[in-house]
Amino acid sequence: MPWRRRYPFWWRDWDEMMNELEGTFQSLSGGRMLPAGGFADRMLPALRGEFRVDVREHEDEVLIVADLPGVDKENVTLKLVNPRTLEISSQRNAEKEDKTEGYYVRERTFGSMSRIVTLPNEVTDENAKASFKNGVLEVRLRKVSMERGANIPIE
Repeated sequence: MPWRRRYPFWWRDWDEMMNELEGTFQSLSGGRMLPAGGFADRMLPALRGEFRVDVREHEDEVLIVADLPGVDKENVTLKLVNPRTLEISSQRNAEKEDKTEGYYVRERTFGSMSRIVTLPNEVTDENAKASFKNGVLEVRLRKVSMERGANIPIE
């Protein structure tokens, strides 16, 4: 389907264009999923304004690592929405000094990004630890040990 310009530009239109783009990537691979690490894997999250997140389980905790290049620690917010969902938000602020003179191309982005991360286990914010170094956020959340159901005595 050829791309056509739409006015006014609404979020619904953005979603439609992203779906078309993903469909194009899929058709280029003959209907197969494109291999991990390929063009689509690298570009689609950036086009959506997302950042990369790794989630893994380790013994009694869940470890979340997010790449937030160009973001300051003070501009990162973590919120445990519910026991299986973490929200990571960040804000990248514009430079105070605007020197547009002498630039041929200037490709710096500023704004906010947010990501909802589904966790593999239920966790608690008690004893949670988070660190931020060189643009990499690392969050450690303790798993909640829950016993499912209750024993029912048989008469």
